[in-house]
Order: sequence, then structure tokens, then C-alpha cells
Amino acid sequence: MEKLPAGLWSVPVPIPDNPLRYTLTYLIPGDTGVVVVDPGWNDDETWAALLAGLGTAGFGLGDVIGLVATHVHPDHHGLSLRLRAETGAWIAMHPAERDSMPQRFGVTTPEKRHAGMTRILRISGASDEEIDGLLGGGDGRGEPDFRMAEPDVLLEDGDPVPLPGRRIRTVWTPGHTPGHICLAEEDARLILTGDHVLPRISPNIGLGPVQDAEPLSAFLASLSKVAAYDDHDVLPAHEYRFRGLAARTSELIAHHEERCRELVAVVRSAGEPTMWETAKALTWSRPWEEIGRMRFAALGETAAHVQYLVHRGDLAWAPPAVPDGPARVRVAA
Repeated sequence: MEKLPAGLWSVPVPIPDNPLRYTLTYLIPGDTGVVVVDPGWNDDETWAALLAGLGTAGFGLGDVIGLVATHVHPDHHGLSLRLRAETGAWIAMHPAERDSMPQRFGVTTPEKRHAGMTRILRISGASDEEIDGLLGGGDGRGEPDFRMAEPDVLLEDGDPVPLPGRRIRTVWTPGHTPGHICLAEEDARLILTGDHVLPRISPNIGLGPVQDAEPLSAFLASLSKVAAYDDHDVLPAHEYRFRGLAARTSELIAHHEERCRELVAVVRSAGEPTMWETAKALTWSRPWEEIGRMRFAALGETAAHVQYLVHRGDLAWAPPAVPDGPARVRVAA
């Protein structure tokens, strides 16, 4: 836990069974109470860590007046429902994030989510054996059933966070999710970047049923947008705080351009690969056989880059090898 400039606090709260290990939850005190940004995963251990962090900072549940979700992934927004029930605090997010919730978390059961993942994997060209190996067989029963809190407050780009005594502005940064936001405290030269910009790793930019039609284009534009806050301390939701936002955004843009070059080379070498074959041939942080369920995220990221390259004119969709077979991609003529 760390006390930050201007009276803010960062509280690491655990993410169970995840290589990221923790989410950095931020406490922002104002004249009338405390706003919690990204309270974390819905888990008793995470809840205990959040309560301990509030106590160390000199606050209790009665001081919490609001919650802001940079986005609705479970390691950020999962605990919001419980925290609102205990405190009566309002919950705020971007309208595009609110609009993504019915498909992602509304009526979806673990069984339906499992069936949807199976369908996506099959369309992408994964074999039944590969699908069973990735999802563990079965029908999804026993998997977590995520219940996500609907917002009370919607924050558009440029809107102030309703915390008296602070001037915190919403910066809409779509890409990682459609309604991802950063929060800029310009008086204190601080910017909370959620998962949009992390100091060491690149956030997943994946193509999915509730994602933008071209999430990579949106993400790259959002990187250029936040580069203007180069004189701010950067407070991300994972890893550690840092400075040099313009340099880091340039690194991320260069990373994705290099990824695009690699992907075109893979497609050129393979001829007309499926999405699964393309993803499997790309370079990842660990060998494909060792990344387990992260292959699903890798597949979504590959699809996002393919969609971007098709739009740019470097790649084109090829007809399936068999009727109703998986989609294939080729180098554009």
C-alpha cells in the first residue's frame, strides 16, 4: 500500500489464480468522503484487503461515497456490488461500458458463457480436442457466475467525477473495452490509467461480441490522446506507478505495429490460415502450449489485429476451405 501525492492512496487487492496477482485500487478523498476506483475482484480475500487498506488510510466503510469503474472486467468492477450494498455509494462508469454489460454479464450463465466460448473457438478453427483442452470439457457448470453492478452515474468524456473538493476529469479511452476511462487530476498532475496504459505489459486488445468493431484502431487513437498528459504521474491498475506517459504510449504503438508486421508475415508463410492457426504461429510471452486458458485472450487479440489489417488493406478474408468451415485470412492482392 502506498500514500500518493495529493492525499491519494493505492491499495493492492488480490486477484485469485491470476498471474497479474493484484489490482491497484485507488482511494481519492474529497470534502464529503472517499471515492474508490476499481475496488477489485468479488472475493472475501479481496474484500478483506480493501477494508484493511481503507483502515490504514484512516477511513472506514462509512466514508465511501462513490465508486468509479475504469471498466467492468471482474478484477476491477467485481466487488462494486458488495461495496455499494455495504455503503450506499454511487457507482460511475462510461455509458459505452454500461451498454456492454447485458451481453457480457446480464442474463449470461456460466453454461451459456461456456457455450459461447466453444462456438467462437470452433469458428476460429480450433479442433474439438483443442477446445476440450482449453475449456476443460464439460458445460461450464461450476465456473464463476459474475454479477456486475449497474451504474448510478454515467461519465462522458470530459465529465467531472462528482467528488466535492477535487477536480477530476473523465478521459474516455476505448480499446481495451468499449467504455474504458482514465481519470485525470490535473491540479495534482496525476492520471489514473486503469488497464489502458501499464508500465511494462501491453493490455489485451481483443475482438469479441461486446467490443468495438475495430478495437485496435480505437486503442491506438486513445494512446495518442493520453500522451498529452506526459507531465502527470501515471497510476495504472496493475504493476506500479511511473512517469513518462508519452514515451510509454509510443512504445505501445510501436509494439502493435511490429505485431502487425509479424502477423502479415505469418499469413504470407501459411497461405490461408484460420484464426487459430494464425494465433498459434505468433510469438507470445510463453510458448503456445504453456499459456493455457490465456489462449482465448490471445485468439481475441489476433482477431483484433487481423480486423485492423483487413481494414488497412494489408490482409483480406479468404473463403472457408469447406462449407460452414472456419474463417480464413490471406495477404491482400
